[in-house]
Amino acid sequence: MSVKTPQDCQTMEDVREGVDALDRELVRMLAIRQGYMEAAARIKPTFGDVRVPWRIEDVVEKVLTESRKYGLSARIAEPVWRELIECCIAHEGEAWKKQRGEEG
Repeated sequence: MSVKTPQDCQTMEDVREGVDALDRELVRMLAIRQGYMEAAARIKPTFGDVRVPWRIEDVVEKVLTESRKYGLSARIAEPVWRELIECCIAHEGEAWKKQRGEEG
């Protein structure tokens, strides 16, 4: 069974199938993003390098530019990405410590 586009959905079952399919894909992509955070933890020389404020704003600005291209509301995009970034920074920090035997 193929997933319908939002425009082709006729029932709530169609909508739910589409959302569930997208959620599975988002999980796959987020796992890859997490891998990049683990690579960053391996590469960055100090724990203080984990949080880079200018990079946070750079990522958010790029996301907002993309969101405008695809019609994604900034009211969704910005808070979602800011939360994602904060969670990724926390994960990267934990990975940085773990990779160096500094768990805790």
